[in-house]
Amino acid sequence: MSFWQKLPAPFFVLAPMADVTDAPFRRMIAKYSSHTRLDGTVGGPDVTWTEFVSADGLIRATPEGKVKLMADLIYTEEERPIVAQLFSSNEEHMEQAAALCLELGFDGVDINMGCPDKSIEKQGCGSAMIKNPEMAAKIIRAAKRGAKMDEGGIPVSVKTRLGYNKDQLEEWLPFLLHETPAAITMHARTRKEMSKVPARWERVARAVEIRDAQLGSDKLKTRIIGNGDALSLLDAHAKIDMTSADGVMLGRAIFGNPWLFHPEKDAINVSLEEKLTVMLEHTKLFSELLPFKSFALMKKHYKAYVKDFHGASELRTELMEKETYAEIEAVVQRFLKANHSTLNGI
Repeated sequence: MSFWQKLPAPFFVLAPMADVTDAPFRRMIAKYSSHTRLDGTVGGPDVTWTEFVSADGLIRATPEGKVKLMADLIYTEEERPIVAQLFSSNEEHMEQAAALCLELGFDGVDINMGCPDKSIEKQGCGSAMIKNPEMAAKIIRAAKRGAKMDEGGIPVSVKTRLGYNKDQLEEWLPFLLHETPAAITMHARTRKEMSKVPARWERVARAVEIRDAQLGSDKLKTRIIGNGDALSLLDAHAKIDMTSADGVMLGRAIFGNPWLFHPEKDAINVSLEEKLTVMLEHTKLFSELLPFKSFALMKKHYKAYVKDFHGASELRTELMEKETYAEIEAVVQRFLKANHSTLNGI
């Protein structure tokens, strides 16, 4: 049995988000969402995903390029179980990249069949896979071979959408189920809808019905995870009640809130001083682990950490002008010192 089959339901997992859920942010989430799970292990999200990584790049990149791609596959033991997400429309590259993930000690491999980015789709990947089911099946099989899924290796899962231009759940999901991935994350929108309309969680409920009818007593072979507009753990639990899905994937709710997966803590009930201190820790980790990446990537996090308090707009504007950890630290420490009395209720 794979870890997916053993995972107690309901479970709550971290979405893979490009240039967001990178190694430094995942470490922050694992640390600050840390709690004892239902199975007795200690961690944050019940399952963590990496950002998506190009399987083609991993196999064909120059040594310098591969070093940068491999940085997206850095993880710590505290993040387990951790799944490496890959994309490719090349069977050989997918097989080799999945084999690499097995070698690196990942707990699973996930195939991105839902990203709507045009540059990804031009490669026949992401949401474009929905338009090419035969290729999708070949890619799943290639990943299974590389991951040795049927030989005691690691499980392969899929993240996708309801359809491309229209809702194709009734045809698309049974097709995927025929390939028996260990889990399917269903983003409850089509590619055409992007994130412009509310996620339709009633279609996740239908996905569970389709899975149960098709797999019967073997339904645990493929877990169904709903995705889209889950705002908090409380909201995720409500969506479980609505759909009977095995799990819920949370994404945008994690911005500025590495406490999201902690059952008792949240960004709304931690002090401002703690929030800004954690933001500094996050910034320092980013600078240490990903020195070759643009510092601008951290600024989307500042927008989330620094809001809804007196002086937030001014502080945020000042942070946006800085380019190094040292500069960010100086700004934050100055703000904390200037507001010491207010922060401590004096």
